[in-house]
Amino acid sequence: MTRIAVLQMTSGIDPSVNGNTIVAAISHASEGGAGILFTPEMCGLLDQDRKRASQYVVPEADNPVLKAVRKAAAEHDIWVALGSLAVAGGGDRWSNRAFVIDNSGNIAARYDKMHMFDVELEGGENWCESRAYRPGDKVVVVDTPAGRLGLSICYDVRFPALYDALGRANCDLIAIPAAFTRPTGRDHWHVLQRARAIEASAYVVAAAQVGVHEDGRETYGHSMVIDPWGEVMLDMGNSEPGLAYAEIDLGRIAKVRSQVPSLANRRKIVT
Repeated sequence: MTRIAVLQMTSGIDPSVNGNTIVAAISHASEGGAGILFTPEMCGLLDQDRKRASQYVVPEADNPVLKAVRKAAAEHDIWVALGSLAVAGGGDRWSNRAFVIDNSGNIAARYDKMHMFDVELEGGENWCESRAYRPGDKVVVVDTPAGRLGLSICYDVRFPALYDALGRANCDLIAIPAAFTRPTGRDHWHVLQRARAIEASAYVVAAAQVGVHEDGRETYGHSMVIDPWGEVMLDMGNSEPGLAYAEIDLGRIAKVRSQVPSLANRRKIVT
């Protein structure tokens, strides 16, 4: 068994404030016996005003939140799956990048969000992530104290091919950090998270943003941990930020995969 910690946040437009929240959670998670802490998408800066945000979006090496998290991870001897940060570099678009930091403060893995949230919701809520961010193109897995971790971010959850690839990589757990809108969250969040866990026969850890943010957006919350059978182990609700824990049992994964060996039974589909 490995204990994990999940941080639900209401990130704002000031990276120093968000960074302090994450560093405090690292300390508390370590004291609580967690081997790894998971944080939401855009945990360092959540701001839909690109002009205002641009003063804080810097290359990875200069990102103050990343620096603070790396230092805290080493000080508190804990891994951190940093949901994502906005990172500059290479042209006029940024990267929505997840990081996995080991307990020595080293970057063990990076993943750039593949699928851009370009949608027009009924009711007038519009998002075009591709205007500001460039998509990634690499599937990323990394070994952690909780097992082999596959990385994804938010809107990725709607694209099964990515999770098929992570399943074939024999991931034990999959991170799906998010800043889900309330309308899409209400109707799709739980069913999509459970589906990804079931089809990969793996744990899903979905640390989420929650509530009303400084930039005016509202996010759905409901940070979750789901086991390989699709059972919800943790649901943090949609009322407030906070820190919670769950236990990852690698034996549970083996048991589920022996009962329903869908990964082994997969066949190549020719169209």
